[in-house]
Amino acid sequence: MIIEYLKLLMARHQIARDAAGAGSLLFRQLWDAETGTFTYLLADPFSSESVLIDPVFERHSRDLALINELGLRLVASIDTHVHADHVTGSWCLHAATGCSIALAAVAGADFVSQPLAHGDSIVFGRRSLSVRATPGHTEGCLTYVLDDASMAFTGDALLIRGCGRCDFQQGSAEALWHSIHQQILSLPQHCLLYPGHDYEGRSVTSVAEEARFNPRFGGAAREQDFIGTMDNLQLPHPRRIDVALPGNLRSGRPLEESESKSDWAPLQRSYAGLDEITPDWVAGHLDAITLLDVRSYEEWLGPDGRVAGSLHLPLPDLMQSLETLPRDRPVVVTCYAGSRSALATQQLQRNGLKQVANLRGGLQRWAAEGYPLELPK
Repeated sequence: MIIEYLKLLMARHQIARDAAGAGSLLFRQLWDAETGTFTYLLADPFSSESVLIDPVFERHSRDLALINELGLRLVASIDTHVHADHVTGSWCLHAATGCSIALAAVAGADFVSQPLAHGDSIVFGRRSLSVRATPGHTEGCLTYVLDDASMAFTGDALLIRGCGRCDFQQGSAEALWHSIHQQILSLPQHCLLYPGHDYEGRSVTSVAEEARFNPRFGGAAREQDFIGTMDNLQLPHPRRIDVALPGNLRSGRPLEESESKSDWAPLQRSYAGLDEITPDWVAGHLDAITLLDVRSYEEWLGPDGRVAGSLHLPLPDLMQSLETLPRDRPVVVTCYAGSRSALATQQLQRNGLKQVANLRGGLQRWAAEGYPLELPK
């Protein structure tokens, strides 16, 4: 009887947890200033599965760093359309994580492993995105709607107080009008809309706002007003289109597989933008690097110990002692926890050292992973 009662309690707890978990979401909005592009990371915290929407090629290391630091597993890299202003980071993310590459099937891009059409669903853990076809800016534009319709990712189909142009890639003002009204503004009024770009410092809008205030299609605007506006924008040619379109039709795969990997070590880029390396690699290559300890003299001689054979230069003295650093081998910088050594790594890079990295986690992580420290005599 007691066992059955305990089972009932556990079942009720699981139901309550499932109900709470269904609405849980980890969400990050990322920004590329060069192209005005938003990238969106969504994750289910219970399974740690995540998706990335509209990654930028030059920012894929940043995105990977965030995914890794948060302990997530990327299951799909998704684009809202074939972009004309930047190259997608999807191929690089796939190469690093094995995630699927998702794009509208009608786009016909190479290396797409998850071709999408209206009505499809992208699942990540307990959460999902429904796919709505929203052509008009391009023929293959898609909008992704979160399972509870609390947010949608519109790419260039709908921008904050604007929308994407319709004069290339089989664009159509008539098609865009119907896409916006039938597939986006038909969402709940409270639904938050996250665009692919913004150049005015705005980050989010809503269905209610755009239906009322968007000067192109909101308020009392009629279809003929919209088409007349879009057909007479006379916008300049996108400056990156000659590189972006062919690059995106390869899903961002470089023509030559010369991705930016270090030739001296398997460096990892932190979300703060720092080149780091793990203790296990350092421990196996101590004879091929200079391990630079930037702690104070008191710490160097103190009870925390030090790595045998490491070079000691306190951080305040580092810039005045640059000439004493060996230049014939890479430098790995460390301190107790990795924060001061991070600053030292940045200073060395700014002063021309190319082969330099921070020891991730410092001596604290070194010791925690079982590598030896010697005590001063």
